[in-house]
Amino acid sequence: MLAYTLFVLFAGGLQALAARVQVTWDVGYLNISRDGLSKWRAIGANGQLPIPPIYISQGDVLELTAINNLDKPLSLHAHGLFQRNSTFYDGVGMATECGIPPGAQFTYIIETRDQCGTFWVHAHYGTEGIDGLRTALIIHDQDPQLLDEYDEDVLLTLEDWGHEPYDDHIKMLQTIAEVDMPPNHPTVLINGINANLSQPIRFLPGRRYRLRVISMSFTYWFKVRLPGHTMQVIEADGISSRPSVVDGLDLCPGQRYSVIITAKESLEFNYALNVTFYNDFIVDIPGLTTLYHHIPIVYHNNAPVKTYPVIEDHEVIWADELAMEPRDEQILLEPVDQHIVRSVKALPKDLGVPIYAFGNYSYAPVPVLPLFTALTTGDLALLPSTYAPQLNAIILQHNHIVELELRNPDSVIVHTFHSHGHAFQVVESGPVHKNSSIPVKRFKGRQPMRRDTITLALGQYVKVRIQADNPGVWFQHCHQEQHNLSGLGFTLIEAPDVMQRTLRMPSEMMEFCRMLGHPTQGNSAGRAGSDMTGIEQPIAISGSANSISDTV
Repeated sequence: MLAYTLFVLFAGGLQALAARVQVTWDVGYLNISRDGLSKWRAIGANGQLPIPPIYISQGDVLELTAINNLDKPLSLHAHGLFQRNSTFYDGVGMATECGIPPGAQFTYIIETRDQCGTFWVHAHYGTEGIDGLRTALIIHDQDPQLLDEYDEDVLLTLEDWGHEPYDDHIKMLQTIAEVDMPPNHPTVLINGINANLSQPIRFLPGRRYRLRVISMSFTYWFKVRLPGHTMQVIEADGISSRPSVVDGLDLCPGQRYSVIITAKESLEFNYALNVTFYNDFIVDIPGLTTLYHHIPIVYHNNAPVKTYPVIEDHEVIWADELAMEPRDEQILLEPVDQHIVRSVKALPKDLGVPIYAFGNYSYAPVPVLPLFTALTTGDLALLPSTYAPQLNAIILQHNHIVELELRNPDSVIVHTFHSHGHAFQVVESGPVHKNSSIPVKRFKGRQPMRRDTITLALGQYVKVRIQADNPGVWFQHCHQEQHNLSGLGFTLIEAPDVMQRTLRMPSEMMEFCRMLGHPTQGNSAGRAGSDMTGIEQPIAISGSANSISDTV
């Protein structure tokens, strides 16, 4: 059910008309075959999969109501939305909310005053997102200059889709080594259907198309190219960029791009938009673990498809955040007040996915939400010892400039990093180990590009910067589902003193926690000070050093 209501916003003395957009998802199980290969109990909304995309305009307020008809708690996350002054709407199960209990409903309020671009919404409690509960969220820009740069919007959603509920898949993964090929590898969905059945995209001569590409993936990467055409990147992860010409896009799970493609003037040929589905951390078997799909780009129904020689990946100019610049010209955040190093660590197992950590401990939820701990413990909320070790909590002071150095030294596979609450400046990448031949790359000019999701390549580090101007509790994690569930995350506790003065939790959320048996105050154990009696022992993982240091 979708409804629209108009209301008036006043900003800076000027009257602006915006919409309050109300969307209701009746969330439940569906026995469905989305790829035509296997039928299983997935999770959808309003009896549908795929779930229709949500389209709104900058300045609108999205009211997304979730009715939980599952047999477990539910939460929804608007991927890439900052949720400024409303961290409790960020939707991370057992971090910012306890979840919507079965049979209950809740409305997320999503403000878009300071954001526009390409986003998506997915469940963020357990495995509900990878099991189907996800869709695109498009926030249309109102800038006349940008709107004048293209004639038409085209949406391209890319998904990895399994053959059983992910909980069952995890059980299967425990019987093989992580780098081995799963016996039931996922298939590709493009715009919600089997990629082999992809619908053509029709181009009109000379027309300019904004192609919005969303990796709504939880495990695999995608590469997108349109040989014979030029791509101009104008957005990454909801941040508008100065146009830059590339040959293709390489998207890790959770990333988004917008590119402008100008159609050719001739109707002589049709073309193929190439989509490669791949993953670097399992044994590559072409046709099984690496899949190649082609979306018809149709100029004329009877025209032949123009073919091009195959070129190697290293010959392709891929979109690169270190080579991009933001349209708003935000300069480098400096000087740095706090430098934080977080290294990917793994506790290998003979079989199954290793236990992971983005710090000294594998991330795990605790009885009291870290958000409640930050709001109810007074000055003690400023002390890391108030939070259980498995939260890997880092306290940020209000408005401090923070540099995160994210390292992937020894885990043997590539990872991703997604930041809630912020789009970070991408400053530098390079080798973790000094004897490596990997080059150091730094952003160009004075204006580093921002985004919220990035790849952490094997043996490399990435330095990113944020300003702690969004008080809240923000989960930082790998966006590969099995790694996230295996503990690869940490928590930013941003300006808890400011949170205590300015944030008020919705009463329904506190009641939901009580219904689900979770305390709503105190430290992570619901006790005073650093007394963690009753909490499960955290899993400590040794490895490369982590550090937090203040820079004067």
